[in-house]
Amino acid sequence: METKLAVPIAARNIDQASEQIKSARAAGADILELRTDYLENLNVDLVKTLIAGINNAGDKKLPIIVTCRDKQQGGAIDYPQKLRVDVLAAALKAGAEFIDFEYDNFLSIEGQEKIRLALSQSSKGRLILSAHNFETKFDNIGKLYRNILNVCPVAIPKLIYVANHINDCFDAFDLLHQTSAERIIFCMGAGGLISRILAKKLDCFVTFASIDELNATAPGQLTIKDLKELYRYDYIDTETRLYGVIADPVGHSLSPAIHNACFGDKQMNKLYLPLLVEGGRQEFDSFIHQALLRKWLNFRGFSVTIPHKQNALSYVRASRGYVEPLAQKIGAANTLFVGPDGKLEAYNTDYAGALDAIMAGVKITKTKLNGLPVAVVGAGGVSRAIVAGLSDAGAKIRIYNRTVEKAEKLAAEFDCEFAPLGDLKSVDAKLLINCTSIGMHPNIEATPVPKESLKRGMAVFDTVYNPAQTLLLKEAGNKKAKTIDGISMFVNQAMAQFKLFTNTNGNPDLMRKVVCDSLSDK
Repeated sequence: METKLAVPIAARNIDQASEQIKSARAAGADILELRTDYLENLNVDLVKTLIAGINNAGDKKLPIIVTCRDKQQGGAIDYPQKLRVDVLAAALKAGAEFIDFEYDNFLSIEGQEKIRLALSQSSKGRLILSAHNFETKFDNIGKLYRNILNVCPVAIPKLIYVANHINDCFDAFDLLHQTSAERIIFCMGAGGLISRILAKKLDCFVTFASIDELNATAPGQLTIKDLKELYRYDYIDTETRLYGVIADPVGHSLSPAIHNACFGDKQMNKLYLPLLVEGGRQEFDSFIHQALLRKWLNFRGFSVTIPHKQNALSYVRASRGYVEPLAQKIGAANTLFVGPDGKLEAYNTDYAGALDAIMAGVKITKTKLNGLPVAVVGAGGVSRAIVAGLSDAGAKIRIYNRTVEKAEKLAAEFDCEFAPLGDLKSVDAKLLINCTSIGMHPNIEATPVPKESLKRGMAVFDTVYNPAQTLLLKEAGNKKAKTIDGISMFVNQAMAQFKLFTNTNGNPDLMRKVVCDSLSDK
């Protein structure tokens, strides 16, 4: 069964609807969903006119789902049930292939009788019986699925709920895996975003994408452009191997863009996802455990970033997987790979990525780093990798951090100095490195370093890559300091990850181009 890509038409009037339908066709929709609850002054004739217009337009006839959603289950305008049922019945008579009605409302005798009668008089019309939970996951999604089919065995069950955490998605994945008939099951919200993409891998009957961000009809709905271009929707199948970046936040990450571009470049059946894992070690452990437990999902590797790099290392240690000596020494992992034996392997590609970026940016060799006074801002996972690299090269390092105890602990591990963040005002260093997320999109007006700390002749490296020119780098440039943006480090470490994931080299020029193009679009 090939998953259909449905694009909702959420228009206030016929003219708006015509424009949206034209855009949806051009973007590659497989099905149009007419959200008639968005139409002002809704009546039966209006819906018939819309359906006739769609059926008479374009070379390729697109199937139509007609929905007139109850306000309580996400409807736009609060129309009475009688009108909504009349609209759906008329839609079937006008030739719509599918109508979508709420399961709870279908249980009422009046609505059910009218819809059953309209279905019996339609040669091709199908009923989608839907249930939505806009607050949390269903108590027992499997039981609800069975109840829908007991009430109407020929219906297509549609079960949609908000995933308040990415771990809530596994209920939806399990039900899709355990069933094979036509069914529509995925999650809403930021935590549920991956379920909309993986719907195709798991043979969901339909997944939904909007024409653009303004016309999204549910929280977490992707645009058709992102689904097709960024997430390679047309190439996803049941055999697709999965990878992703584990982070919180994750929306800013360009890792999906560069890895998916390289997978496409090499025509690999692989997909890279943004994995929003909120919370601490417990939530991280739960996600990894559940993702790998379901071998049929075919997760093969993960990039790991703020705030989970130490959680990643701890998980692999606890599960007795392989930890490369470098990651062990640094005390943080930014890459997890599922080995041939199914065991996790932990690596750190930040170390080499950062050192190479510094040496290229400052135009010095590793030996010249010996004795160089360096100020490192932050004491998290990125800092650990950079401090380890600079320490190996013999640099004279001082770590500045808001929580002094964290700076002290990291400094003790690598035999360097530490200071509170406030001491940056009197910093004396040839190289200053920001290893925090301060200044990262969307908080681009923030900087971790006061202006007076920046001096002419100093080199300033910001590991933040989105935006490429952070406020810190702009202010450093104004002081005639040498600046190094985070893109080089980002591409360097991603290249090393790509090699671990695929056992082949990625394309650094393509990666850099994708990053620069993505940032220029923002």
